[in-house]
Amino acid sequence: MQFTLGSIFIKDVQFGPRTEVAGGTLFVNKGELEELLMQDEHLQSVTLEIAHPGDSIRIMPVKDVIEPRVKPELDSGIFPGMVSKMFTAGVGRTHVLKGSAVVTTGRIVGYQEGIIDMQGPGAELTPFSQLHNLVIVAEPAAAITPHQHEAALRKMGLRAANYLGQAARSLEPDETVTYELLPLHEYHRRYPDLPKIAYVYMLQSQGLLHDTYYYGVDVKNMVPTFMHPTEVMDGAIVSGNCVSACDKNTTYHHLNNPVIHDLLKRHGKDLCFVGCVITNENVTLLDKQRSSDLTAKLVEYLGVDGVIISEEGFGNPDTDLIMNCTKIERKGIKTVLITDEYAGRDGTSQSLADASPLADAIVSAGNANALITLPPMERVIGSLEPAEVIAGGFKGNRNADGSLTVELQAIIGATNELGFNRLTAREY
Repeated sequence: MQFTLGSIFIKDVQFGPRTEVAGGTLFVNKGELEELLMQDEHLQSVTLEIAHPGDSIRIMPVKDVIEPRVKPELDSGIFPGMVSKMFTAGVGRTHVLKGSAVVTTGRIVGYQEGIIDMQGPGAELTPFSQLHNLVIVAEPAAAITPHQHEAALRKMGLRAANYLGQAARSLEPDETVTYELLPLHEYHRRYPDLPKIAYVYMLQSQGLLHDTYYYGVDVKNMVPTFMHPTEVMDGAIVSGNCVSACDKNTTYHHLNNPVIHDLLKRHGKDLCFVGCVITNENVTLLDKQRSSDLTAKLVEYLGVDGVIISEEGFGNPDTDLIMNCTKIERKGIKTVLITDEYAGRDGTSQSLADASPLADAIVSAGNANALITLPPMERVIGSLEPAEVIAGGFKGNRNADGSLTVELQAIIGATNELGFNRLTAREY
């Protein structure tokens, strides 16, 4: 099997009379998209805004970020089992509007969602400041439940990304990359002398509104599963969680998972990347034991020499991370962990909630407790009201000059545990 990803590079996003790409600009029919999104009875209103790199704009609280994509050979968009018909993702051809994104904000469920600054020091900590963002500000209908509210905002963003993706359907990509997908035994036969590597992809699933979806299924209801790496590029994995912004994997992060992309670049050269094991992050000890047991068994069955394990979230999931590491290491398979740290504002607290002497190869994505002062912006899309109560905010953090002091925890993607960020840490 093969999968081809074609990128159309977007240099600008503007409103226009029709939704299309012309001369590197994505034009959006504002009224048509708003009408489409308002078909959801759970939404009271929808407003569209545009934010460009370098604009004096603060977007908050951000629910999700999604990249527009389309499969030219299919009638529907991507995100199978979620807002599109079911299909097997990661095969065939997909076109992406690279450089653009859909950002969802407005009144959200809880206040653990974060901030995107389009300029200044905050912009340097989030990858989304470098994108041309179509921002959707949504107001939910009255009297809906928190679950209905979250689902409406989640699906709204996915539908908008699918709508924009249609503009790429008949375009010739500026750049294409083709990946070959082989049966497991063929990888071992073709690359006998290269180290075999798998990726253990931990997904947030810790109870109420801490959800991730795989083909539309809440992963808290799953056991560890093998996945072809290209499946995520068609939206097989969708974010639905309300967790700290800094290490939350948005849908954009999943679509562009750098662990997967980097392993695919090196595949057949200095390593053999056999695929991914997706597993959940659990609340109870029994569930943690079950998932880590099955993850280690599946990794061993793949016959690999090493694995990369990435976490999502912190605290409770640290136990899942260390359990996966310990059980895989005890099978003689080397592990490298990717996580971030909550080491206190001065960096002297314990970084992880769990540890093991076998976890001796760890890549840090930075300390989420570090403080930063974000300068005032000329414009806010969404609302500043949650500034004191979002994760990473605190009472009195709104300053008289309009600036905002927060922990890095409040900035979307600042310490992302897929390595999709600019921070790290090292031991001296």
